[in-house]
Order: sequence, then C-alpha cells, then structure tokens
Amino acid sequence: MAVGVRLTPRWAPWIGLCAGAGAGALAVAALSAGLAPGSVAAALRWQPELVWSQPWRLVSAAWVHLSPGHLGANLAGTLAVAALGVAAGCGSRAAAAWALAWPLTHLALLAQPALASYGGLSGVLHAAVAVAAVQLLRAERGMRQAIGAALAAGLLVKLVFEAPWQAPLRQVAGWDIAIAPAAHSAGAWAGGLCAWVCGAGRRPRQAGRRP
Repeated sequence: MAVGVRLTPRWAPWIGLCAGAGAGALAVAALSAGLAPGSVAAALRWQPELVWSQPWRLVSAAWVHLSPGHLGANLAGTLAVAALGVAAGCGSRAAAAWALAWPLTHLALLAQPALASYGGLSGVLHAAVAVAAVQLLRAERGMRQAIGAALAAGLLVKLVFEAPWQAPLRQVAGWDIAIAPAAHSAGAWAGGLCAWVCGAGRRPRQAGRRP
C-alpha cells in the first residue's frame, strides 16, 4: 500500500508569506536609501486616487515604511506572526486567506477618504492575527480553542481602543510616526472574513481530503 509522505511542513506557505513580507520591506528600505529620498515610497505606497490606475499599490504599500523604528517594529511583528502561524497550525487554507486579505486590507482603506496615503505592514499583520484566530477557533478543541477565542477578543478590544472612526491618524507615545487605526481594523476584518471563506481551520470531515 502506498503511503503519502509530506515533504514540507503544512505551515510552509505561511512562513513563505512572512518571508515575502519581511524581504519586501527590507528591499524597499534598501532601495529608498540608495535612490532619491521618497521616490520609492511615492511609487509604492497606498494612495486612494491611484488605487485603480496603479493596482500594484494594494500589495506594495505594505513594504513602505516611514522610519527605521517603523520598519523594525513591523519586522519584529512579522516574526511574531510567523511563530503564531506555526503554533496555530496554519496550513495552505490559512495562507491563502492571508494572501487574499493582503490587498483587500488596503482596498478597504477607501472607506476612510481622509487617509491620503499609507504604508507599512501593520494592517497586513493584523490580518494574519485574525486568520490565526479563526484557525484556532475552527480547528481546535479545549484549551487551544480557548486561546483562539482569547486572541480574537484581544484583537477586537485593541481595535475598539484605537477608535478608527475618530480620525485617520493617531499619534501614540513612543512612536516617531502617526499610526493609521483604520488599517489595523481593515486588516483584522479582511483577515477574519477571508479565513472563513477560504475554510481555514476546517476539520477533515468538513473539508474532505483537500489540503
């Protein structure tokens, strides 16, 4: 009888997305340092008036950072999301959900017309956390499912505390840039919705033998 052998870990696609997020951010930072200041960011950041004529910005906006501190914090967040995905057992469906939520996160910023531009991984990282929460809630039982519920609740409390409906930007103590709460909310909702639609965390009896 033939026995199937999994040559790569089930969470390999998730780690691949994390690697792409970090590598893209580092590459844009390096290019920005070597070219005219601001020219790379201007070509890649999210801007509402260019969303349809230059759709690559729906992806590339995540790689644009406004300061070394901004970049460092998001790279650290990317490492945390990688570990979270592995711990939650995020497989191909979870990775597909996160990949789909990436451009949708930025597209949803059209709902905040006062936000003239945006760059950074934080919205996309919030999407990843939401996907991991759905993964745990749907795939697990007992304590791990409770952890998923706590993760989802903590994310929701954070979004409410940031009050994205009040202003497009918010200055936070200790940060050298203003944050965009709408990006965090957009990422979390896009990630949760895409995770549900893509079937992240569905058990074998629900999903058959598909990966």
